[in-house]
Amino acid sequence: QLQLVESGGGLVQPGGSLRLACTASGFTLDYYAIGWFRQAPGKEREGVSCSKRRDGSRWYADSVKGRFTISRDNAKNTVYLQMNSLKAEDTGVYYCAAVRTVAGCSGREREYDYWGQGTQVTVSS
Repeated sequence: QLQLVESGGGLVQPGGSLRLACTASGFTLDYYAIGWFRQAPGKEREGVSCSKRRDGSRWYADSVKGRFTISRDNAKNTVYLQMNSLKAEDTGVYYCAAVRTVAGCSGREREYDYWGQGTQVTVSS
């Protein structure tokens, strides 16, 4: 059974950092594009970052460029989202998603087939 599990969320002060992890079971992330999405209270889910399979070319939403970094650890079958200089507007439930593709990745959620359950990130003083 294909499964994605997010971890690493929590409460952090503005300006702080968190590292989210998305660990896959039942399949190898090597062959999948991975996206990170978030949903703030009362808002629609939005794409934050994604990583193309294997070569790891990446995309970032303008709102997180220069602050967030997506990376892969193939040995651990895990994709990370390092979040620095966090702001209150980064608060939300963060989801990872996967799609098996040879194409690039995108921040469009309809393109992803598998989703994790989400992890809460709260940025507040």
